[in-house]
Amino acid sequence: MIRLLLGSLVALSPLAVAAQRPPRVPVVRSPEVSPLTLDEVLRSSARSAPQIVEALARVRQAEGRSLSADGAFDTVFDVDSKSRVAGYYDGTVIEGRATRPLTGNGGYVYGNYRASRGTFPVYEDQAYTNRAGEAKVGALFALLRDRVIDERRTRRTLAGADIDVAKFEGEMVAIGVQRRAVDAYQAWVAAGLRLRAYRELLDLAERRRGAIGRLVALGARPEILLTENDQNLVRRRALVVRAEQDLATAANTLSLYLRDGDGAPLLVSADRLPPDATPLAGLPTASPIAAAISRPDYRAILTRIDQSTARLMLAENELSPRLDLRGDVGKDIGAVGLGGPTRTPLEATIGFRFSVPLQNRAAKGRVAEARAEIDALNQRSRFLRDQIAVEVDGIVIAVDASERLATIADEERRLADRLAAAERRRFELGSGDFFLVNQREETATDARVRLIDAQARIASARAELAAATADRASLRLER
Repeated sequence: MIRLLLGSLVALSPLAVAAQRPPRVPVVRSPEVSPLTLDEVLRSSARSAPQIVEALARVRQAEGRSLSADGAFDTVFDVDSKSRVAGYYDGTVIEGRATRPLTGNGGYVYGNYRASRGTFPVYEDQAYTNRAGEAKVGALFALLRDRVIDERRTRRTLAGADIDVAKFEGEMVAIGVQRRAVDAYQAWVAAGLRLRAYRELLDLAERRRGAIGRLVALGARPEILLTENDQNLVRRRALVVRAEQDLATAANTLSLYLRDGDGAPLLVSADRLPPDATPLAGLPTASPIAAAISRPDYRAILTRIDQSTARLMLAENELSPRLDLRGDVGKDIGAVGLGGPTRTPLEATIGFRFSVPLQNRAAKGRVAEARAEIDALNQRSRFLRDQIAVEVDGIVIAVDASERLATIADEERRLADRLAAAERRRFELGSGDFFLVNQREETATDARVRLIDAQARIASARAELAAATADRASLRLER
């Protein structure tokens, strides 16, 4: 009879406790508030994260340097004039010249116009022109040194490669930011799920307290049982408080990556937590095939090797002899000037310049330096390629192990829930032990938390794999 009474009181305890406590107000989500998704976080981070914006500024800086290097091929126009203001002669000459460097050769082409008035001494006889002046066009072509490559073209090549390096470094920064954004989001979701588990554990103890109080009042249970239940309540409240603190900390960390349209951090509220553990599935597993080739840091080293090769070619160019061919065609126009009629016919000249370095130790030193730099970069690229392969293989192993551990944790959670439910049923019927009920409930909650942690590890490992293989699509870096 007493056992039946105990069972009836315990079975009715949730209704009695609910009648005593004020009714719970359900949390109603506003229509515009929806669960926060990983896609939303990644797109916000890719758009507004300061590190990514800074990396884009570095690219623009490199583009500015490239534009400056292109300035070496700008057309230059200059004017020179000379007038005798005292003395026997009164000649005045003015000359304008436009020079355009060649982009495929170390030489240049030019156009020249010169006009003079007055008289000049015999040692300046070349200053005379016809009345309308003299027009001339000419060119210089490098046949040996500076024919294939010269300093101007090398600077332009290096500046263009600097843009690629800046882009690759920016991609690595963006991948790192997105990787941390995934971790921050998964930590926030996991903290919310742990808080939900501890709150449900606390709710079980709160609902049981009223029934135990009635049993104690009837003398069916010792008063120490109520004290023990209160102790459990305090311990479970502490778990809830710590979980709330963890959730607030995770939300604060997440605000570094979740930003508004102006780039200001957004502190996400708890009502945007997802309803279940589905978001802990994380990113889709990336293919580890050809991971090194797609990694921006590896491609940056290859670009550095190309730059060093360009420097080597320039240094070897300086070891070659110089042989330049030059020529021009000129014609004085207009009436015959004071210099006489000899300037009127069409003039054409051709010439060459030859020089050869005898020692040129500076160029030899630059050749040795460039070759050593290429060797060093080749070894670095080899190590990085091997490191990426080992890193990716290790992450694949971790993903596989995490998935198997999550399966085991899910089975453990399912069995622990069955044991806890059975023990509560026994206690409600009066044949169970209070200590054992609490132990089963806490064991079930611990198993649930371990499952959450295992799922979070899977998400973290998949995010790490996406970063290691530079999976831009998964990290929402495709533009």
